[in-house]
Amino acid sequence: AKFSDNNNHIIWYTESTSEKIVELFKNNTALICIFSLGAVIRLIAPYLKDKKTDPAVIVIDDKANFVISMLSGHLGGANELTQIIAQKLDAKPVITTAADVNKTIAVDLVGKEFGWKIDDDSTVTKVSAHMVNEESIGVYQEAGKKNWVKELPKNVKNYPSLEEMINSNSKGYLIISDKILEGDFLKNSVVYRPPSLVVGIGLHWDTSKQTIKEGIDVCLQKFKLSEKSIAKLASIKKSEDVKGLIDIGKEMGVNVEYVNREELAEISAPNPSDTVKAFEGTSSVSEAAAIKVSRGELIVEKQKFPPNLTIAVARIVN
Repeated sequence: AKFSDNNNHIIWYTESTSEKIVELFKNNTALICIFSLGAVIRLIAPYLKDKKTDPAVIVIDDKANFVISMLSGHLGGANELTQIIAQKLDAKPVITTAADVNKTIAVDLVGKEFGWKIDDDSTVTKVSAHMVNEESIGVYQEAGKKNWVKELPKNVKNYPSLEEMINSNSKGYLIISDKILEGDFLKNSVVYRPPSLVVGIGLHWDTSKQTIKEGIDVCLQKFKLSEKSIAKLASIKKSEDVKGLIDIGKEMGVNVEYVNREELAEISAPNPSDTVKAFEGTSSVSEAAAIKVSRGELIVEKQKFPPNLTIAVARIVN
């Protein structure tokens, strides 16, 4: 507040910086600090947790000669923010993360812009080390967008099948898949889950959230598919939305998309039902909804959970 010029667009604080930093660190996604690097380190050190939750921290010297990416460079976005600020200030960006310095793939950022999730991040550090040390890395992709990298580094190779990749001399693996995989190779793998699955649901107005969840779980286990790859739930548009479907969508953090019966009736589904047609005005709900919303291919045909639930799964084709 001692620097205040009464600019109403700025929030001026009166408490000490060491006190204020507690609130700022906790409640913001990025902090831009215009004072010495050492001072910033001492201020934030007591509050550091991990790279998945800590905010990005950028440090700028008083003369704006350097913009330093100090904390959460990848996941927190500090590196990207550093580049933006440095360009605006005509300053020198200082970035020290190994993947950026070596201009290789940042293992913990692959597919982030497409909503990909890392299945188990315990292997990220190991595979990242192989990557920046330019040791051989194998890549196998069977789902998700293909344009996640412009050009593979010389130590990284794509393989057409999982078996070929596992049998290669690769030190580590990047796998983009919506399937549940098993094997010792996973100890040296980072598995990414793209949002590639649409779960079609046929149900009654009183089908409960628990019933829907149990049905989805059974299907995923039976066909070895990852819940983390579910992009949407899809069903027929009824006169009133089914509470159980709304609730399960919220619980899973997945959007529900509704399709009119006229549109569903136009979809050619492998397992039409006269009974469903009598009640819903279309011979298929779960299969047709999954196909329609995904604009892809059906990979799990209708699974019945009497008396009030059917489930089918389609894969989005990129």
